[in-house]
Amino acid sequence: MLKRKWLPIAMSVILGAALAGCGSSTDGKKTEAGGSETQTDKKTYKIAISQIVEHPSLDATREGFLAALKDAGLSEGDNLKVDYKNAQGDQATNLSIAQTIASNKEDLVFTIATGSTQAVVKQVKDKPIVFASVTDPVDAKIVSNLEKPGGNVTGVSDTNPAAVQRLTDFIAKYFPNVKTVGLVINEGEPNAEVMAKNAEELFGKHNIKLVRAAVTNTSEVKQAAQSLVGRSDAFFTTLDNTVVSGVDSIIQVANQNHIPFFSSDYDTVEKGAFATVGFKYFDHGYEAGKIAVDILKNGKNPADIPIKMQEKLDVVLNLKAAEAQGVTVTDEMKNEVQDKDNYILNK
Repeated sequence: MLKRKWLPIAMSVILGAALAGCGSSTDGKKTEAGGSETQTDKKTYKIAISQIVEHPSLDATREGFLAALKDAGLSEGDNLKVDYKNAQGDQATNLSIAQTIASNKEDLVFTIATGSTQAVVKQVKDKPIVFASVTDPVDAKIVSNLEKPGGNVTGVSDTNPAAVQRLTDFIAKYFPNVKTVGLVINEGEPNAEVMAKNAEELFGKHNIKLVRAAVTNTSEVKQAAQSLVGRSDAFFTTLDNTVVSGVDSIIQVANQNHIPFFSSDYDTVEKGAFATVGFKYFDHGYEAGKIAVDILKNGKNPADIPIKMQEKLDVVLNLKAAEAQGVTVTDEMKNEVQDKDNYILNK
């Protein structure tokens, strides 16, 4: 009788445990469907990053990219392995990095700047590639079509024709005495050359002449800037990786000679140029990161993801740089800035 009395209780305990076990399994599946995977099912993603050179805009692009991945649940040291390589402006190293990436096994490659992207695109055919900080991906032969890039490549371009147009309009409006603008440029960089030709045309519409000082590496930037003193009323730089890497020299020459310095990127203004029409490269990299997440986690095909252009633009002013370069900043100039909290610096 004792055995019969306890049998239902024993069966109930066993059944309860079994149901509890089933409940745990179901919960695990629900969690996985919700985006947070269980320990057993957790996948570790591997990505390679190739960056052409170290400077604030490109570094901020990389940081923004990784932040987007982190916000989507992909964190270094947890479920993300990142193999980051920097060519430090050396083309042989850049090619070597691309070849190494081609032979390794990664889930995705992120390339920063035109030179890095060109090298990787030529070498890597079996992995998704997402690029950023590329001025003209069609002219650079990275993709043939912005809307339908095809192949294994997509990304975000850091140019918007309206940016240089608005900047040249700003200079013509508030600096009527500027008749010549000095440009330090590495003519071997495709993105720099494309932007320089566009700027020359836009400055020309205001009867402003663009005067070039060519360089082949960063060590020549200071001398090139000095050669423009007396030949130009203002300085201007494009998204030229060689020049931006040595931009401290241009800032120094501009400050010493009270020459207004206009750049093409936010980060150079943050460092000490006076003004630009642009955006934060962290945000630019974040957009590229969102594309990478779509590929890695949502199974999107790079061939079907249109190239994104940089849409959010604003006037950026550095008031401390203005003082150093002999510029009087008027209220009218400040009113050109839409987001005054973030784009008027050193108030």
